[in-house]
This record gives sequence, structure tokens and C-alpha cells, in this order.
Amino acid sequence: MRSPLNRRGFIATGAALAAGAAVPMLSGCSALAAADFDPDTLVIHSQLGGTAPGSATFRAVLDTFRRENPGIALKSLVNGDELGQAYETSRLAKKEADVVMVNLYDKTVAWTELGATVPAGGYLDEWGLRDRIIPGALKEWTDPKGRLRALPYISSNWPVAFNTSLLRAAGVDAIPTTGDELIAAAGKLRAKGTAPVTIGGNDWTGQKLLAQIIQTFLTPEQARTLYSTGDFSGLPQARDGVAYFVELRDAGVFTDKAQGLTTDSMTTQFNTEAAAMESAMSSALARVPGKVAARTEVGGWPLAQGAAHAKPTILRTYTVSGFWISPNGTKKIEHVEKFVRFMYRPDVISRFVSEGGRDMAVKTDTLSDNFPLVAKAQQLGDSVSQVVLPDLYVPPSAVQPLIQATSTAFTPGTSARRILALLDGAYRHA
Repeated sequence: MRSPLNRRGFIATGAALAAGAAVPMLSGCSALAAADFDPDTLVIHSQLGGTAPGSATFRAVLDTFRRENPGIALKSLVNGDELGQAYETSRLAKKEADVVMVNLYDKTVAWTELGATVPAGGYLDEWGLRDRIIPGALKEWTDPKGRLRALPYISSNWPVAFNTSLLRAAGVDAIPTTGDELIAAAGKLRAKGTAPVTIGGNDWTGQKLLAQIIQTFLTPEQARTLYSTGDFSGLPQARDGVAYFVELRDAGVFTDKAQGLTTDSMTTQFNTEAAAMESAMSSALARVPGKVAARTEVGGWPLAQGAAHAKPTILRTYTVSGFWISPNGTKKIEHVEKFVRFMYRPDVISRFVSEGGRDMAVKTDTLSDNFPLVAKAQQLGDSVSQVVLPDLYVPPSAVQPLIQATSTAFTPGTSARRILALLDGAYRHA
């Protein structure tokens, strides 16, 4: 199904171009100037910039590729959360990058359907990469029509981090595994002046945790249907999940003013030991300071009585980043092939794991030993239950409305009925 958001976004951006509107700047180059056609220049557009985990490794391996392939001029463009809009802008002008490294989320879910990128399935076997990639990753990146949207690359574990030193100081001797234990721990932590669970209630981190808690009473199949249709009020198990969230919120489990916090606020609170627990994907775990990591354990989100899961839950996903091939990239497909095959080399993959602290959607025996919490999350195995990441099922038009609903959900005093209405409305009114 085509995404209304992407169609509107493409139309709006096209109007802006016609009016001479400014376009985003990418590493010193405009989105439209960056990819002027040159058969010997390969343009890579990614989110791996700044201090994000894996960024330094990415820059280093690009330099290695340049040394090994002197006949190919490699240009690297970097955007953050605005990459999707920047890419769509350049695609409208037919000056998009050749290869895009970005997650499967929001706008990008519809790119293959819209023709913004080309299906990658044919290249998977032609380049001999099928056996290198974890089968579950290929499944997640394949759309309902059987098209592989992009070549999977970076994945993530998303457990809960528990600062055991702060817990013990508050008189909590064991990591909470039930809702009652979590509520009791929150009360003891607050009595010591420590925030219990920190979360970015005003962005995607809060939306993911809310989705995880709502799934407490849902089977995976029910969760997939729920996040595809948005019928929260109509599903008793979803209503029970929202009620469980409200019980935790009203018992003081979440940090104060969580509804206004972002992922940066969350990581700062946990990394400075102002909060004892956080729901953190592995890229955030990689940034926990060593002294804090040494007294931190990872596990799952505590369950309520009657939960549909046998063990505390975590999120896992293979969709953090993949290699999308653009229509421009098909004109330089030999260069694209060299680059992609290089990036899947075992030595390159190992560098992302050992130096960059990243989880990979690619088969490897390397562990993130230099990032102890990432390594611990990699080894959780079946000691936890896995719930469904909603990203593949939420229509792009509902993504931002769901985040807005999440902020209201974290606001004290918001009833379960009101939260359900907002979640339903995120689908109906987007």
C-alpha cells in the first residue's frame, strides 16, 4: 500500500523545488548538488556521522575502500533524522545519492513501492550475499509484495538496562521481573532521590516502550495486526496493556516529566546515574560510560500477572540500517557492487562489532567485547521474551501522531480511555 505521507511529502517537496526553496545541506554540499552524475564517483548517503556508535568505524572503512579502489571517487553525505526528507528532495530532482544507508522506518517503509529506491533482491544472489545475511533480517526487509527493499546491515537489541549499584543502594537486591517488583523498586529509588525508569516520552524511544508495555498481553500475531490496523480500543488485550502502563506511570515508575524528555535526555539521566533504569537499544548501551557499565546489567521489561509472555520482554530488530540502491545507483551498478561486497567482508563486519559496538544483521562470530553492555545484550538469548517492533506495521502517516499520543500517555493524569482514543486517532486522522 502506498504511503499517503510519502505521496504528500513528495508533492510538497516538489512544490518547494519549483518555488526555489532551499534544500538541506549535507556535509557541506546541498542535496541537489551532491549527486551530479559522474560515472566514476560513487555517492553514499548515511546517518553515520558525528559521535554516533559506529561512525568512526564507518569513516575508517570508507578510507580503506578508497585505498583499495583508486579508480572510484567516493563521496560521503551525512544526515541525521532528516535523511529521509533530504533524500526524497534530491530524488525529485533526480540527483539522489547512489547508495543510502538508513533504517526501515517511517518514510522509508514506502520507498520501494514509490520507486524512490529499487528492489535489491536480484542483487542479493548476483553478488553472493544471501548466505552472509541472517535469514530473519531478509524477512524483515521484504515488503508484502515479496520485494527486498534493501540489503540488511545493522541490527539492534533493545533490552532494559538496570544500574544494580543504584538499586542496591535503595534496598533493591534483585532486578525487578514483575510489575509489582518494579513498582516497589520505584518507590524505594524515589525515597533515595533517584529516578526509577528514564525514557524519552516525547520521541520514538517513549513510543517504543509504550508499544512494548501494551504488548504485555498480546501474542506476536495480535501485535502485528494491532499495529497494522490501529484498533487499540477494540482489542481487549491492548486495553489491558494500556491499563498496565497507566498503573506503572501512576505508581511513579517513570522519571518526572517523562512526557517532555527525548532520547538525549534519557541517556544523559542514565549515564550520569540520575536514573536507575532505561529502555535502551544497543547503540545507546554502547555509549554508557565504563564505570556505569561496570555496575549495570541488562534484561527484559517486567511482566504483569496474566502476561502472554513467559519471560520479561525486549525488542530486537534487524532494521536499523541497510543498503538501499537508488535509480541513480543502477547507472553505476558495478561501483555499487564493489562497495557493497566490500562492506559485507568479514573483516569489515568485525570492525563494526568490535570497534563500533554495533549489532549486525550479518552472520559473524565477533562479539562487542569493548562494549560490555552490548555484548551482554547479544548473549541474552532465550532468557527473555521478544515482542514485536511496530515499525514494519505502522503506516507511515501514523508514525508522528503515535509519538504525539505517546507524550500525552506519559503525562500524569491521562486516563487509559484517553490514551486508547489517542492511539486510535493516530491512524484515523493522520
